[in-house]
Amino acid sequence: MTEISIDRFAAARVSGAFVVDVRQPDEYVQGHVPGADLIPLGEVSTRTADLPTNQPVYVICASGNRSLRAAEYLRGVGIDAHSVRGGTAGWIGAGKPVVTGTGAGADA
Repeated sequence: MTEISIDRFAAARVSGAFVVDVRQPDEYVQGHVPGADLIPLGEVSTRTADLPTNQPVYVICASGNRSLRAAEYLRGVGIDAHSVRGGTAGWIGAGKPVVTGTGAGADA
């Protein structure tokens, strides 16, 4: 299964999970998971070398559709990728922290 719940994702973050946000830059700057790296969906296939191969990669987007596609692609090339069900909207809806701007932000 390539999808995980917000709660499981939150628990993984506490352990230092590697997070990739596959939304567009304008979406990312409006609010993203602290520590998430921005790799827009259209760049995922050309930037797989930027991703770790020795730990799971958690992929998030706005609602979970783009991240599911990205996670499926990444799993196909050997990366242990998991899509966050509900995306950033679900993360915010669960009362989890977000940061704004272009930086990945501090882990919270």
